[in-house]
Amino acid sequence: MSFLRKPSVIFAGIGAVGLVAASQYYKREPAQRGTLGLTPLPKDTSVVFVLGGPGAGKGTQCSNIVKDYGFVHLSAGDLLREERQRKGSPYGELINNYIKEGQIVPMEITISLLHAAMKANGGNRFLVDGFPRAIDQGQKFEEEVVKAKMVLYYECPEEEMLKRLMRRGETSGRVDDNIESIKKRFVTFRDTSYPVIEMYKDKVEKVSCMNTVEGVYNETKKIFDKHFPTK
Repeated sequence: MSFLRKPSVIFAGIGAVGLVAASQYYKREPAQRGTLGLTPLPKDTSVVFVLGGPGAGKGTQCSNIVKDYGFVHLSAGDLLREERQRKGSPYGELINNYIKEGQIVPMEITISLLHAAMKANGGNRFLVDGFPRAIDQGQKFEEEVVKAKMVLYYECPEEEMLKRLMRRGETSGRVDDNIESIKKRFVTFRDTSYPVIEMYKDKVEKVSCMNTVEGVYNETKKIFDKHFPTK
């Protein structure tokens, strides 16, 4: 089943590069491996999964990592929201319903969008923000795309995340930034994402979010200096 067709033009430099690649269909090249038929990425590709509950501040920290360590930031949630809004998308309504209910979008769609964005960018260091949200997503991504080098997990109490999300909801306009959707997202995160952290326990690096943005990033930098030392 084909999810994406190749865009005639790839624009660069507009927000996270993945949003641009995901805003149009991407036609897969002939299948070489796996059930999704996604073509392999370069062997030197490094992927870091960035996990944390909704409102943990993953996006803010990823922006800093991009500047200092040469990574490309791909937000799984932003890719899905962009595809949902893309005119003519056959998945727009389906994605919208899943997001409103705080549920996980079928992994085939998310993985195909991530793969498209990575291929379009051509880089070799990627932060995959907000993914995987379930064990089977991580397993499928590593089978079809590339194995993760590290899992960065931002720990944050639900009470703190709720306060942050309610503040964000005042201006974000996001369909899932309301109290009902937020609570559903917390349940989904507890039920599906905690097992992911356990599955990747040998690759997980944890950072507490109960600090200033600068304080959280200082701890994040220590981890990246260890795993990805600058030359």
